[in-house]
Amino acid sequence: MSRTNFQELLDAGVHFGHLKRKWNPKMAPYIFMEKNGIHIIDLHKTVVKIDEAADVMKQLARSGRKVLFVATKKQAKEIVAECAQSVNMPYVTERWAGGMLTNFPTIRKAVKKMNNIDKMISDGTFETLAKRERLQVTRQRAKLEKNLGSIADLNRLPSALFVVDVQKEINAVREANRLNIPVIAMVDTCCDPTMVDYVIPANDDAAKSISLITETLCKAIAEGLEERKLDKEKEEEAAPKDEAPARKTRPRRRRSEEAAEAPAEEPKNE
Repeated sequence: MSRTNFQELLDAGVHFGHLKRKWNPKMAPYIFMEKNGIHIIDLHKTVVKIDEAADVMKQLARSGRKVLFVATKKQAKEIVAECAQSVNMPYVTERWAGGMLTNFPTIRKAVKKMNNIDKMISDGTFETLAKRERLQVTRQRAKLEKNLGSIADLNRLPSALFVVDVQKEINAVREANRLNIPVIAMVDTCCDPTMVDYVIPANDDAAKSISLITETLCKAIAEGLEERKLDKEKEEEAAPKDEAPARKTRPRRRRSEEAAEAPAEEPKNE
């Protein structure tokens, strides 16, 4: 069953591409027609691609993996941050730090530094510092929080990337390609779809379009997380019933049988 409603996509303006002169010929399979010098995206293909991406995200969430959301353009930042937070997924909406994936250990060190500052504040060490040092540490903490706060819980490389605007986030896409991390992305008519594993042909400039697609994908993640939770509950319920009887009865039965079957010793005749 399709998760995506064709009419909703139409109302959100997902079908509006860029000007014809700005198009990328590799996007030709996803273009329906040209109208007033603007390319119109084939929404029938968009529906199929959104559902395909949603299934991938659902399976990743169900298996306990993380999807990193990347959107640093003005109209997408707040939308993506809010959606990612709702399903407890990491996101980057400020600036893509070079090497965030390819030099992941260094990024983890920076996150650890931020956690150490938090520890200093909580245990009172921060108050023992000189006023100037406190100011420097506070500024450093604010800078780290702005750039890395949203990925503080990302302890290992993400299993996939969701990107809004492939052109703007080209560095993130290249790093993911280099590490063979699947890329799911909203791809407009001016972008190159060959760098993306799961192409969602769509208008990546309109806030309504970004919001609709991101929310649809996050609903799929929420479904996956819910199914994971139910699977865990079933496992916990089943485990004690299988194990408990085996532990209690077997040792007792063995000891009693040995005592009953042991032959009585006969007195020796001298």
